[in-house]
Formats: sequence, C-alpha cells, structure tokens
Amino acid sequence: MALTLLRHGPVHPRYQRRYNGWTDLPLERTLFEPHKLRELQTIPFDAVYCSDLRRCTETLDALGIADYTTDARLREVRFKAHIEGKNFNDVSKQKDFSSELLNDERAWHAYVCAESYERFSQRIQHFLDETTWHDKEVLVCTHGGVIHKIYTLLSLPYVQPLSYGEYIRIER
Repeated sequence: MALTLLRHGPVHPRYQRRYNGWTDLPLERTLFEPHKLRELQTIPFDAVYCSDLRRCTETLDALGIADYTTDARLREVRFKAHIEGKNFNDVSKQKDFSSELLNDERAWHAYVCAESYERFSQRIQHFLDETTWHDKEVLVCTHGGVIHKIYTLLSLPYVQPLSYGEYIRIER
C-alpha cells in the first residue's frame, strides 16, 4: 500500500529556518492551512505515527486526527547545544566553521549534530523495521531531517525537501 510522510505544520516565524532539533516548539496555528491537506484527511489510514514533539502532535490534532501513536524515534536529529536554535548564518560565523563541511554529508552532520550519523540512521531504521507498512496505509508526521533519512534508508531518489505541512506518499 503506502507510507505517507507528512512534515509537521509551521512553527512561529522566529523559529523557522533554524536548527530546532529536539526543541519542543508548538505549531503556529495562525500559519497552518489544514484545508491544503483535505485529500490527506480522506485516506483511511491503518496506522498513524508521529514524533512526540508538539509541532508534530499539534499538526495531527489540528487535522482532526486523534488516533495516533507518538514515537520518540521520529524526532528530528539532536543538534549540538551551541547549534540548536541557530540559523545557518549564525552557524557559518562560528570560528571552526568551514564551507568544506558542506561538501560532505557526514562531515556536516558531525559538525552540527550531537547525535551521530550512525545513531540517527539506526533509530529511523528501527522504526521502519518495526512498522509494517508494505500492506497497509500508514501516515507518519515527522520532521524534515527524518523524512530525508527515510528516503535515504529506503534507497529512494532524492526529492526536494518538503515545506511545513506538505506530504509525500511512498507506494510499495
């Protein structure tokens, strides 16, 4: 059937385009447009999972989806304390920043993340391994980095990052 990946709705503009990781930010309901997700609301999902962070649970609540399971494995990657909450401009001004880091996904990950590349991959892979979605309709509400990691782990071709409140279906 299908695995539908939904990026949580928008957070307040002062938190957008930042490395928010595990910071538990609320959904900015005044910017959320649930009517754009009407099609998603018509799908009879067999299971719904989401990150345990508020921006994800509040997205599902705003859509009227009440029957979901939170899973901490679906949290965004954990950023280093001095990176968390910063934007790229802030990070690029740090003394040890090098633009060469941007050419190597693992090097960049090691620079900004407190959680290793391997650990992040493992926790997402464990979620995928334990979630039977090949013969079901499953919705996952999570974060941009997790969606990218799922694509990588499933060996799917790169897709443009989803904006807040956008989704993509992976059919198998």
